[in-house]
Amino acid sequence: MNNDFASIMPITHRPETIFVSGKGSWLTDHHGKRYLDFVQGWAVNALGHCHPAVVEALQNQAAQLINPSPAFYNQPMIQLAKRLTENSIFDEVFFANSGAEANEGAIKLARKWGSLHRNGAWKIITFEHGFHGRT
Repeated sequence: MNNDFASIMPITHRPETIFVSGKGSWLTDHHGKRYLDFVQGWAVNALGHCHPAVVEALQNQAAQLINPSPAFYNQPMIQLAKRLTENSIFDEVFFANSGAEANEGAIKLARKWGSLHRNGAWKIITFEHGFHGRT
């Protein structure tokens, strides 16, 4: 393995390709070779790389407020929560920083709901060796 990668924990097998830029569904490596990105950041880049509207929105938000503690309210949080509840069957939302937090939150909410509305039911069924986040 390239010694440049020695400081990075090997959480998965990675080819020694180094991506330096992306546009839409395409990535470019450090040699200038282009790749069609079928992984899309493990499903978090559904809009592709560097879409002008996304870049502009990120720049505008970063110039105003980046990410205060979840212990406080912030305007984007309030606006998004309102849009989500107005356009779904839910009355409240839970914001998380990662899939691990989202899964843990969903499990805790399901257990609480079962406890309150299903005679104390609290068990959760998962897949053996299923990936539920890095916790």
